[in-house]
Amino acid sequence: MNTNKASTVNLLALAAFLAASLLLANTGKAEEPYDADKYGPQEPMVWTTPTKATFTHKTHTMDAGLECDSCHDSIFAMEQGTAEKAGDFSMKSFKEGKYCGSCHDGNTAFDAATQCGSCHTPPEAPIVFTAPVKAVAFDHAVHLKKGGLSCEACHKEVFAMKKGAVEEAEKTGGAQGDKREYLEKLHNKYCGTCHDASKAFGYLTRCTVCHIGVKGLDALPGGDHDKKKEGKSKH
Repeated sequence: MNTNKASTVNLLALAAFLAASLLLANTGKAEEPYDADKYGPQEPMVWTTPTKATFTHKTHTMDAGLECDSCHDSIFAMEQGTAEKAGDFSMKSFKEGKYCGSCHDGNTAFDAATQCGSCHTPPEAPIVFTAPVKAVAFDHAVHLKKGGLSCEACHKEVFAMKKGAVEEAEKTGGAQGDKREYLEKLHNKYCGTCHDASKAFGYLTRCTVCHIGVKGLDALPGGDHDKKKEGKSKH
């Protein structure tokens, strides 16, 4: 047998053995146990004010390599609930470089105004507006999953990410001027920014997609229709 050829075969076999050994060693390496004293609470923190948002210490400490004092106490006080009590824990403050915005500025980390799904979870049940027009339903799933939109497509310019913001902003609008003119302006200001017959179906057509009426409202989970059925089933 040719000596050079045999040496080459042996070297290739040795290289394959070392590569396989290294792969097995990496695959079998145990994950570092989570140390709450070092990395912060393991359970996600959930804010409910001004809207629901989730924060995970592990992502920022154990995974990203930050220390606890990177945020505490210069950005966030260590005491739970302090940010909510301050009354300025909002996207406006983030844009000014406060709280999460001190890092999530588009340079140090992704901009807080993008990748909303990293912190916010869209509601699973349809949102039903009762003012300024009653029984108007909006389903996030249709727009996010089927429509392929991002959260910031609407929540950056059109809708504030705060429950009741539309009702609060428009609670006196209907009392002024012609009602039809007011409703037209209302549609153009909100849903009509997309539902203009070019980006999506026009708001003057297929009205019952959103305007579900009293019967539709009662038929939703938790509505009067369900309550009546539950009451009957008990007798």
